[in-house]
Amino acid sequence: MRTPIFKLAIVPALMITLIACSAEQDGNNAVVQEPGNSTAGAGTPTDPAPTAETVKSAEPTREAAGPELTPGEIVQYENISISDWLDEDTVVVSKENDKFGTMSLVELAGSLPKSLYFYHLDTEEYELIKEQENVFLGDAALSSDNRYLLYSEFSLGDPSYHVMDLGSKKTFSITGDDIAGAKSARWAEDDTVIGAAYSGGAFTANTSGKIAAVEGLGGEGLIVVRQIQDKIYYTTNSNESLQTLDLNTKQKADLKIGRIGNVIPSPEGDQLLILQYQESGQTLLLTDTDGGNQKIIVEGAELGGISWSPDQRMIAYSMSADGNGTASAALYVYDLESGKPAKVADDTGNLTTSWSPSGKQLAYTEWSGDESSSSVVQLKY
Repeated sequence: MRTPIFKLAIVPALMITLIACSAEQDGNNAVVQEPGNSTAGAGTPTDPAPTAETVKSAEPTREAAGPELTPGEIVQYENISISDWLDEDTVVVSKENDKFGTMSLVELAGSLPKSLYFYHLDTEEYELIKEQENVFLGDAALSSDNRYLLYSEFSLGDPSYHVMDLGSKKTFSITGDDIAGAKSARWAEDDTVIGAAYSGGAFTANTSGKIAAVEGLGGEGLIVVRQIQDKIYYTTNSNESLQTLDLNTKQKADLKIGRIGNVIPSPEGDQLLILQYQESGQTLLLTDTDGGNQKIIVEGAELGGISWSPDQRMIAYSMSADGNGTASAALYVYDLESGKPAKVADDTGNLTTSWSPSGKQLAYTEWSGDESSSSVVQLKY
């Protein structure tokens, strides 16, 4: 049952200047976030901070304050997790399913399995996508053509990742001897899946089920893995500076941006949002794909829920004023055209965000530690 909540006024000033989860989310491309790199700010990396000279040479700039975006009505949906949008009236959700009874594992006694559905916002009806006994299904994201669904399965231990053909309902698991399983997974530009592998390197998987290790990245202990066209962006256990691998030339480069928590490529593939750890908080940087033209979007104690709008104009993020849990987080949308943010929701917790195809609706899902609830806010600009 959905419940209208309230309308919010826009925030009057820019919160001065963000891996993983996560589903982890970045529009339709962000699905599963890397272990140990929560965008809510789990721990401080051991790599040293960028030197003053590095920061100075990059010349990041802060945008001017002042809101223009106007948030509208917020509708809340309890006990479901919205992870993606099929169209303006249909979202992809994970929710409890009582068909099979409670989970059989003693550690999960009393918990119901979770299944995947399309939920129609206009008719308030659920359409089953996949159900399975004794597992939690979630972190689901559609391919760009809406023909395939990437999702995770979890009971105890690490999740496993799968791809479903929504037409035939056939699925395959992202695993194999060459990669020893997937630690993370997300859609890349050409509807292939990319992620970090338990073998230590990276993998790609196409929608036909072909899975391959990425040549040149084996055994490096990858954490963040992203792909834009023929270039892979990555960090490793031993080096959290953002590095690149050119798939054509096999040349590697270091972008000299350190202490990386997350990287979110833009929908057009010409910019990056980079979550960077600092001594007393986190910073969200906007850069070109070569690391140039850095701009500080926001600084805060804890940043999360970062995603691009489909037209690449808006950036959603959550921010907590301090890292001690004494100040609740709020959800903001930053307008790149005006250089101004607007607060769209107060008292949010650890959350993920996803945009409707038009960019006029933003879903955010909060995890309380016991259950998930989702909300959809209308945006006017």
